[in-house]
Amino acid sequence: MIARMWHGMTLASRADEYLDYLNETGVPDLQGTEGNLGVYVLRRFEGDRAHFWIISLWKSLEAIQAFAGPNPEIARYYPRDPEYLLELEPNVVHCEVLVKPPQVWLE
Repeated sequence: MIARMWHGMTLASRADEYLDYLNETGVPDLQGTEGNLGVYVLRRFEGDRAHFWIISLWKSLEAIQAFAGPNPEIARYYPRDPEYLLELEPNVVHCEVLVKPPQVWLE
């Protein structure tokens, strides 16, 4: 299994609005790509900034390429991302997943 990790940052005042946008665009797009095994969206506030991380889990590099294109290290952005993000980071990080929980329960 491979984890694909992306980071973005927006103004804290727009954090909820950006989360809604992610849930309309990137999250369903990731989840709808064959070979995707799950998506996590994380958020952390730091002063007037909100950091977002998206961690998506994949069966293979080929599955990631079906989502990201032939060069999967390049970040994939959506048309309105520049309205929210303070910068468009050019790359993502991929890591091999070595240990995972059997199930995650959220309350």
